[in-house]
Amino acid sequence: MGYYKEMKNTIKNEYKLRNDVYKQRIVKWRTEPTISKTEKPTNIARARELGYKAKPGVLVARVKIIGGKKKRKHFDGGRKPSKSGRFYSRAKSLRAIAEERAARKFSNCEVLNSYFVGQAGSESFYEVILLERNNPNIKNDKNYKPVLSNKNRAYRAVTSAGKAHRNI
Repeated sequence: MGYYKEMKNTIKNEYKLRNDVYKQRIVKWRTEPTISKTEKPTNIARARELGYKAKPGVLVARVKIIGGKKKRKHFDGGRKPSKSGRFYSRAKSLRAIAEERAARKFSNCEVLNSYFVGQAGSESFYEVILLERNNPNIKNDKNYKPVLSNKNRAYRAVTSAGKAHRNI
């Protein structure tokens, strides 16, 4: 078995067994801000699959999202037939929402892709790979040029998470 395959299995087992390393990591992430820049990806094998390269201009941001159904704003007056229509499931996945939030926070960057890294209760954590638009290393990279020419990918649902909720 190759190195990256072994790494993927290790991370998968950490999540399934909820071992101490995973628990400590989640506890630390819960205290951090909702969107925080990280030095390197937690799951390097998955990040490399999605196009991450350790070079200047490529950033990784961890995004915390509270899951569950969305509560519709409801006024108090009028008839309430068993409070129907108060909670609706989201049309977008939590991963697509995480990509949009990261794109809003890092406005000088373009979203390349994202992946799931953990969950604790109702909070899910995703890591989003971002590319700086004005960085010469990224502009000259043949793999990243098409991504940079495609502006606001996260908002237009052009990333893989966005394509999934558009059924493409």
